[in-house]
Amino acid sequence: MFRVERPEHVNKTFRLPLDLVQQLEQFAQNERISMNQLVIQCCRYALDHSKGEG
Repeated sequence: MFRVERPEHVNKTFRLPLDLVQQLEQFAQNERISMNQLVIQCCRYALDHSKGEG
């Protein structure tokens, strides 16, 4: 049977420097992904590659 899965998400607000947002927007546009997906992937990458790995 087909089952629709809906991952749980939460809304948060972050204040980021304008130049960083502009760079992220351009990168996301070039890669044809949403800003949201880019930020998720960046955060996961940073956490997966951090020295603390905790």
